[in-house]
Amino acid sequence: MVSVVLPIPLVQALQPLTVLVAAPGLSGMIAKVEARLQGRRGPRVLQPYYDLAKLFRKESLAPVGASWFFLAAPAVAMTCYLTVPLLIPVLTSFGLPLGYMGDIIGGGFLLALASFSVAVAAAESGAPYAQLGSSRAKTFGAITEPVVLFVVFTVALVTTTDLPYAQAATVRSSADQILRPAHLLASVALFLVILYETGRIPIETHTGTNEFGMIEEARSFEHAGPYLALLKWGSACKQLILYTILIDVFLAPWGLASTTQAHSVALAILALVGKAVLLGCVVAVIDNSFAKLRLFKITEFVSAAFLLSVLAVFTLYLGGG
Repeated sequence: MVSVVLPIPLVQALQPLTVLVAAPGLSGMIAKVEARLQGRRGPRVLQPYYDLAKLFRKESLAPVGASWFFLAAPAVAMTCYLTVPLLIPVLTSFGLPLGYMGDIIGGGFLLALASFSVAVAAAESGAPYAQLGSSRAKTFGAITEPVVLFVVFTVALVTTTDLPYAQAATVRSSADQILRPAHLLASVALFLVILYETGRIPIETHTGTNEFGMIEEARSFEHAGPYLALLKWGSACKQLILYTILIDVFLAPWGLASTTQAHSVALAILALVGKAVLLGCVVAVIDNSFAKLRLFKITEFVSAAFLLSVLAVFTLYLGGG
């Protein structure tokens, strides 16, 4: 049997391409599981793909008085989301050439830039719901961003570097690494941030009535057509990227390709999708097990993630963690 070796640039390109293609399907799977947990039939798993195709065929509209940035923001956000997979272990256990052009802090800055672009576009639309969502997203984001920084500090103290590939290699070297108190605290803090960043209960709901409490979903109210499609697609990509960071860097960095052989890369794609679906099922259970928090309680939820991340750093630095 002849093994096909893929060129490095192709494997590099497959990382963001995998995220781009698989992200809507992951959202569809989570929606399906949530519906089943509620005793409903639910939408098709492939429904997000049909929704995106429908939006791309619709007319593009913009509010009167909105600047060019209102229409540029969805493309800027999508570009940021597709750059992050080049920096993290999506398919390979070894760093690809572009994987060293930025560390995990750089990836966090790109995600923050995408969120900032969408927030600015929502704020200048002049719509009250969009402006409220934008304002609240940045208010709570002021707490979640330090959480990510402290998680990075934990990674740096363990591996003496902030490269995500190094952290994944450290976890793979010994399963005991996962059980270290500092590692567990940082992983839980990151998971809480993921619940917030993906707009899941107890923060908000993707399936409920649009209301003043909505944050992530409210920012795209004034976009339409292909621009709304890019925002929704980008949101799905962000969800899969955050899942990938939690899975392939902190919790289960196994199943990654150790070579560029075609079958190894194909198995890595299947492993990524499988692990992301399992994590999505956990999120779906949480989504159906808790009531949405009141708006002023969200700060307590996010602050809990911040305290866990701080404890992770102090546990590792002072107690050996």
